[in-house]
Amino acid sequence: MKSKAVMIRAHGGPEVLEVVEVDVKDPGPDEVRIRQHAIGLNFIDIYYRTGLYANALPHGLGFEGAGVVEAVGSNVKFLKAGDRVAYPQGPIGAYSEMRTMPVATVVKLPQKIGFDEAAAVMLKGLTVQYLFRQTYRLQGSETVLFHAAAGGVGLIACQWAKALGVKLIGTVSSAEKAALARKHGAWATIDYSKENFVERVLALTNGAKVPVVYDGVGKDTWEGSLDCIQPRGLMVSFGNASGAVTGVNLGILAAKGSLFVTRPTLATHIVPRARLEASSEELFDLMTRGKIKVDIEQRYALADAARAHSDLAARKTVGSTVIQP
Repeated sequence: MKSKAVMIRAHGGPEVLEVVEVDVKDPGPDEVRIRQHAIGLNFIDIYYRTGLYANALPHGLGFEGAGVVEAVGSNVKFLKAGDRVAYPQGPIGAYSEMRTMPVATVVKLPQKIGFDEAAAVMLKGLTVQYLFRQTYRLQGSETVLFHAAAGGVGLIACQWAKALGVKLIGTVSSAEKAALARKHGAWATIDYSKENFVERVLALTNGAKVPVVYDGVGKDTWEGSLDCIQPRGLMVSFGNASGAVTGVNLGILAAKGSLFVTRPTLATHIVPRARLEASSEELFDLMTRGKIKVDIEQRYALADAARAHSDLAARKTVGSTVIQP
C-alpha cells in the first residue's frame, strides 16, 4: 500500500523536507494501520530536522497525529477498524497520509474531540499533564513561572493552571502574545522583549519567588530562571527552543539555594500503558468539559511542511498548528 510522506535525507533547513511516496506495510501482531486526518507540528520536529536530536537518516518527521484505524494486528484487542484514534508519541514519521505503528501509544479518541484538535493537543497536552501532574504535582495554591506561555504548549498550560487554581506567570515576546496568554488563563504575563523577567517575578511574588519554573526555551532563559526559584525549588527544563543548555556547573544550583533540576521527556511519563491511558483521560476530560480549548491558528497541507517549519522557527505562529494530509 502506498502513501505520501515527508522524509529527510540530510540534516539542515526546511529545504531538506521532501514529499515522497512510501510503502505502508500491513500491521504486525502489536501494530495498527492508521489513515491520518491531522498531524501535529512541534518544535521537536525541528530538532530532528536539524540533527540536534539524532536519528538514522533517511527518516520521516513528526510524532503526534489522529485518524481512523484501517487494520489491526492479531494481538490488538481494544481497537478495531473504524475506531477514531490519536497518539502523542513516535516512532518518528507522523508526516504521512497513512502509517503503520506500534499500538503502545495509540488511544481511542472521544467523539466530542475532532481530529484537528487531537493532533494539535496530544503531544503538547500530555506534556503539560506530566509537567503539572507528575514532574511537579501542582496542588492548586502555587504561583509558577512558565516560559513561552503563548505557544502551543504554553496556551494549554495557561488553561490547565487556571483549572487547577494555580497562578501562572507566563513569559511572552509581544503585547499580542501577552493578551493571548491572559485570555487563556495566565494570572500574569511578562514581555521579555521589554521587561527583565527575573525582576518582574520578584515583584509579582513580593520577593518570595516561585517553587517551580517550567522552561521549554533553553539556553536564553536558563540562568535567569534559576534566579526566580525559591530555595530547594525545582527547575524543569523540558525544551530547547533557543538552543540546548550546555556546560552547566552543578555548583550554581547550590549557590542559588540548593535547587533541583530535571530534564524530563514525555516518553518516560506515558509508560506503562496504564499511565498513558490515565493521562489521556485527564486531558480529554478537561477538553470535553471546556476547561481546555485548543486554538488551531495555522493549518498547512503536507506539501507545505517546509513552510510550516519556517514559520514555527521564525515564531510567526501562535497557538497550535496542524498539518493536513
